[in-house]
Amino acid sequence: MSIKNIVKRDGSVVPFDPTKISNAMSKAFDSVGKPPKDLEELTDAVIEKLTERFKTSNPTVENVSDFIEETLMETDHHDVAKSFIIYREYRRKVRELKKAYVGTAEKTALSVNAIRVLESRYLLRDENGNLIETPTQLFWRVAKAIASSEKNYKVSKKQILEYEKEYFRMMADLDFMPNSPTLMNAGTVMGQLSGCFVLPVGDSLEEIFDGVKHTALVHQSGGGTGFSFSKLRPKGSIVKSTKGVASGPISFMSVFDKATEVIKQGGKRRGANMGILRVDHPDVLEFITCKQREGEFSNFNISVALTDKFMQALEQNGEFELTDPKKGNVIGRMSAKSVFDLIVNMAWTNGEPGIVFIDEINRYNYVPNMGMIESTNPCGEQPLLPYESCNLGSINLANMVEDGKIDWKKLKETTELAARFMDDVIDVNKYPLPQIDKVTRTSRKIGLGVMGWADMLLQLKIPYNSDEAVYLAEKVMKFINDTGVETSVALGKEKGSFPAFKDSKWEQQGFEAMRNATVTTIAPTGTISMIADASSGIEPLFSIAYTKIALDEKEFVYVNKYFEQEAKRRGFYGEELMYRIAKEGSVQNIEDVPDDVKRVFVTTHDIDTIWHIKMQAAFQKYTHNAVSKTINMPYLSTIDDVRNAYMLAYQMGCKGLTVYREGSREIEVLKRGVKEKPEEKKTIQKVIGKQVPKDECPICKTKMNAQEGCYTCPSCAYSKCSS
Repeated sequence: MSIKNIVKRDGSVVPFDPTKISNAMSKAFDSVGKPPKDLEELTDAVIEKLTERFKTSNPTVENVSDFIEETLMETDHHDVAKSFIIYREYRRKVRELKKAYVGTAEKTALSVNAIRVLESRYLLRDENGNLIETPTQLFWRVAKAIASSEKNYKVSKKQILEYEKEYFRMMADLDFMPNSPTLMNAGTVMGQLSGCFVLPVGDSLEEIFDGVKHTALVHQSGGGTGFSFSKLRPKGSIVKSTKGVASGPISFMSVFDKATEVIKQGGKRRGANMGILRVDHPDVLEFITCKQREGEFSNFNISVALTDKFMQALEQNGEFELTDPKKGNVIGRMSAKSVFDLIVNMAWTNGEPGIVFIDEINRYNYVPNMGMIESTNPCGEQPLLPYESCNLGSINLANMVEDGKIDWKKLKETTELAARFMDDVIDVNKYPLPQIDKVTRTSRKIGLGVMGWADMLLQLKIPYNSDEAVYLAEKVMKFINDTGVETSVALGKEKGSFPAFKDSKWEQQGFEAMRNATVTTIAPTGTISMIADASSGIEPLFSIAYTKIALDEKEFVYVNKYFEQEAKRRGFYGEELMYRIAKEGSVQNIEDVPDDVKRVFVTTHDIDTIWHIKMQAAFQKYTHNAVSKTINMPYLSTIDDVRNAYMLAYQMGCKGLTVYREGSREIEVLKRGVKEKPEEKKTIQKVIGKQVPKDECPICKTKMNAQEGCYTCPSCAYSKCSS
């Protein structure tokens, strides 16, 4: 062999290593499920071509790849050659994306879609909009900024540098990812790092518009906001100062909605809100139906805060009291079943409102000495006090599996490091309001969660819809929660407990120290799971192949990598099969897929609702805050299915629930397969579980007024539209 050196893509010259040719071809054979029997002969053939062609010069990496393709084709390994070409083209695109940043092609674990996400939203740009940062530089920027917090605690420079390296590695290896504002703003002038905020809405005009102003500031800094509108006096109440009539909480919600519409979060993402109203508020019926037309209150998720008293009345088929929030007196009674039926009907219709069990949330309020919790962040997983914020982050469980087993040592080390990272975030954070700064630093809540749960199950070959998976969910989350608490206790002893520790539940339970009032939260993860190339939060696979609309209406196409690997390993991979799966999204009705593979590779719509709720409850059992999870239901699910889901969630100790029936909205963020819509659906005319005349109110039986296809009850404000 006369080839001594090879020229890399960056121009450097390194010694020629023939084993790299063997490895490249071996991976190509593996990708199509073929054993590379003649690998040694093929490698020799490539080397012979190189020797003949480059007698007086050094070949490049691209020259070697060209001869690998040529040799595979000449030896009739056409499918292997095709796979090699496709992978080569993929790597070329990755290099082009990286070079587009600052002219470098750095090594990274990031996928092409992940790089597209980072380029679209996260990487820094100059005043002309040109990218001035690579993904590696982003992770170093964040790591340095967060580790700088340690300077406040007599930590040596050497140790701070070590934290920087560990924080960088944890993110660059995609083992952990903080929430989006931390990735966007750490180390920048903006410096606002929290994703979750709750702002109070008082009953005076001044308090309401202070809330609007504060919302704009939070959204501008990159955060999402939650509100309880339960303190606002009901519609029709007399306003003493003006002798006028109050317009009610829903009218003021529209003010917050419109303000959100015109505020771009840090110039990078649109604002999001959670609106909550207690079920005992007199305007609850109007609130329940306020989003029945698609597009109304588009910047709000809404949830009804159900109380224990309401749930007891519901179970007894009785009535519950409506209370004037201004005066505190009882002003009426309503049938719990009728109101619950209306909630269920609207959720079946278009996925909203969701529900939160507000008393259950406050039973797990670790700082009752600071006040009562009234609302959550926009996705419902982070209950917070008024003016409180929280930073979130997620461990990538997909990376915690080694050789088909959970790597508990790595999971423990990652949890410990992530908890310290998130506590450091609190100190370096630049809060948008002094009130938020004060309350957040008083409780020092963090929300450490997970993503890649479905990926972990796939690697362990455990079906999502199984008792084994539910048991493992409890085991994994208990391990993370216990490790997080141990870390927070150690940090409390090292740096001091959170200021509200005295009289908190932690002190009452006998803890000597605690750095953070809460440690764990299960977030939906959204774009950070796209960056990590992991499944979202604790959700099952949405589809084996699907499209996702994100980042200003850009469309991303995903095919599950674990299924592709298994299909190639088992020898049933093929273009025609993958095309069929892409159309269906699920493999359950495809005969070419073995039954044991179908059992493991279930998607969200293959799974019965009860397993979704069991999984949420399993994670909730060992989570301080709450769990964000969407209970995706097939289009033909009934209103009774929704009702039963809500009741089961309450019985199993969930803190809230969101359901979504496939196809019930025109615009959907996730789409199964790559087809445009499910086949034309049969209209289901069911209201509150039974047939009723279309112009009769299902709540109070009053004849409703009809106008332009919509029916509105003049008595209780229930309404429904045919559109």
